[in-house]
Amino acid sequence: MTKLEEIVQRQKPDAKFVLSAQMLGMGFEEFDTIAKIWINQGGPGFAASGVPFRKVIDGEFLIARLTVVKLADDETGPAQS
Repeated sequence: MTKLEEIVQRQKPDAKFVLSAQMLGMGFEEFDTIAKIWINQGGPGFAASGVPFRKVIDGEFLIARLTVVKLADDETGPAQS
């Protein structure tokens, strides 16, 4: 089970929680790329909520934290790839 799956499974349905590059052990560029996918398509068991927190890294604004809401267990959410 991945770190992301562990974090999502600990949450109750409809709970809002934060995902960050640091907590997932990712670099900011990698997290920014995947967070943009989660914002547009949803993530495994959750949907993005609110405005992402960005951090300036080498002159670029990269997503460093993202607030998400866990989907109910019976919701399938957007298709995942």
